[in-house]
Amino acid sequence: MKQVAPYIVGRRNILHGVMMGGALLMAGCTVIPKGPPKSVDVPPEDKPLPPGLPSDGQRHRVALLVPMTGPTAGVGESIANAANMAVLDTGGQKIRLTVYDTTGGVVAAATKAIADGNKLILGPLLGEDVKLVSAIGKQAKVPLLSFSNDASVAGNGTYIMGFTPAQSMARIVAFARTQGKRRFSAMAPVGAYGERALAAFETAVEASGGTMIATQSYDRNSGGIIGAVARINRAGPADAILIADNGRVALQAVPLLRRNGNPNAQILGTELWNTDASLPRVPLMHGAWFASVSDGVFSQLSTKYRTRFGKAPFRLASLGYDAILLVTKVSVNWKMGTSFPLQLLEDRGGFAGIDGALRFSPNGIAERALEVQQISPTGAKIISAAPKVFSD
Repeated sequence: MKQVAPYIVGRRNILHGVMMGGALLMAGCTVIPKGPPKSVDVPPEDKPLPPGLPSDGQRHRVALLVPMTGPTAGVGESIANAANMAVLDTGGQKIRLTVYDTTGGVVAAATKAIADGNKLILGPLLGEDVKLVSAIGKQAKVPLLSFSNDASVAGNGTYIMGFTPAQSMARIVAFARTQGKRRFSAMAPVGAYGERALAAFETAVEASGGTMIATQSYDRNSGGIIGAVARINRAGPADAILIADNGRVALQAVPLLRRNGNPNAQILGTELWNTDASLPRVPLMHGAWFASVSDGVFSQLSTKYRTRFGKAPFRLASLGYDAILLVTKVSVNWKMGTSFPLQLLEDRGGFAGIDGALRFSPNGIAERALEVQQISPTGAKIISAAPKVFSD
């Protein structure tokens, strides 16, 4: 997978545009709630309901594994709602989607989904849960199209749709190099995300011909952030400094960087800044760059979602919508009653959806076409657009 400059626009594209409109619920979309497994399909009067879900010879069974109760229910609900919207928007003729609540245990949810005859699992959210479900799916020959961004869980029938830090790092470094930035420093929190971000950033800088001045990890507290910034400043001036963390941390770090050693360094961020409305309100953040998926079409989805549900969706809702778009496209060549055709996911032309162009590498990681945005007083503005499709 190319990491530094995979952003050349080409002509080839499998899925043209995104279909918007419609409502949430339709025949063929059911939800398995938390607790003892039971079907929500209603049997005729005086007739017992058979075990599992009723058969459907006209549509492929697809399971969606997300938390529908508990502390992360908001994210799971947004993904499920958006996925059901996509089923309706695409006609629902090929897919029967069933949602399984993972709050009571992701293993139980996956086992139930497979017992119900689902041939593909969408989800779960977290990397550690993906590992558990992957093992179950592999044994049953049911692949996963997960929403995790943990590249380490991809492969062997498991695909990840999440926004991986490696691609954000590659995109922002490539753009910075075109703007004459050569000397780079970076800071990231202790933990899996921070480790992946720093490693990817160093790789991208080296591949682009730049020079790495310093990297620092820190605990997410005032003392940890202050110490990391001090060590970066002592390493010497950089042309660009990455803060691979959320906006709250950036707001603490940038004033210290500016005052104590790097007054002119270009501030770089990650996809985590994409939904932070507080950053444009702080003058010191104006001019900072970050790479992310495009928000143009997501804004349309968000408006439609708000109209339907009376509240805004979580940003990850787009993964649920795009997963259904992708599966619907593949279902054209998916013979009823057979296993999901994994080879069709790896078409190098890619797919297009709410988050723009994406395609899967042979190792199961979603490659995305990202744009570069710059923070301004009125919000984030695109300064390097994402291409619509891939060319290589």
